[in-house]
Amino acid sequence: MINRINNINRRWFLQSMACASAGLFVSPTLLAANHKARELAFVHTHTGEHLKIQYSDEYGYFPDALAEINYFLRDFRTGVVHSMDTGLLDILNDIRLGMSENGVFEVISGYRSPKTNESLRANGRGVAKHSLHMQGRAIDIRLTGVDTLQLRNYCISMKCGGVGYYQKSNFIHVDTGRVRSW
Repeated sequence: MINRINNINRRWFLQSMACASAGLFVSPTLLAANHKARELAFVHTHTGEHLKIQYSDEYGYFPDALAEINYFLRDFRTGVVHSMDTGLLDILNDIRLGMSENGVFEVISGYRSPKTNESLRANGRGVAKHSLHMQGRAIDIRLTGVDTLQLRNYCISMKCGGVGYYQKSNFIHVDTGRVRSW
């Protein structure tokens, strides 16, 4: 039990220091939320698949749940599965807690293989050559019951990575890269 408490305190300390060293302010509420059960609900707009899953608790991540999420967020065009950044999942959990606790993330794009990324670039879709999607560090989403512009503004206020807004297609991009918005 003491080791678990020390791990929790160590994890909180490391998260706090990581945010502080990046010049970010993270509220104690968000840090506290990271110590509780973290869960996400998804529907994939291209495959029609649904997933509702708890992927971690105060003691750590659940490998089987992460594997399910990785499969769900695979490159649906090629079937390639890639590990998703747990930091990205935690950002999504924080978004869910802050915007719509019962909301479901509508996934437009999770992981993209280099082949898919290049194909989308060649078709003039505004896709970055070195997209963080190819590293499992980005996702394009909507959140049920939340206006996309409101979602964008909330995500920008979190200052946890990149946020892109695609008004015509009605989705936002969230990633674990440097803090920026477009």
